[in-house]
Amino acid sequence: QVQLAESGGGSVQAGGSLRLSCGASGYTKCMAWFRQAPGKEREGVATIDYVDSTPRYADSVKGRFTISKDNAKNIAYLEMNSLKPEDTAMFYCAASSPYYRLLCSLGPGPYNDWGQGTQVTVSA
Repeated sequence: QVQLAESGGGSVQAGGSLRLSCGASGYTKCMAWFRQAPGKEREGVATIDYVDSTPRYADSVKGRFTISKDNAKNIAYLEMNSLKPEDTAMFYCAASSPYYRLLCSLGPGPYNDWGQGTQVTVSA
């Protein structure tokens, strides 16, 4: 089991930027960021493959969000630019088993371990 700790959430005005960080206590194959707004289902925002660094993004954030990783520090980042009020949500990082063999998807299937979440609030 991998322990995950998110940080970097906060409140910004529309058009602003935030960077989220997720520290992992162990090895993983896929790391992802999900978000959940009040009254809505949790959705995958971005994922990255720790082996080949392939990123994937939800259409709603393409061109605005960038996921990256620091393998040496075992930290994944989510750089969020041009934030919109509709980005307001609790953001969670999630990690798969290091033995996971399929593509790192934006669905919840690959992810066994989840962080506690960090709130992002974007005001108009």
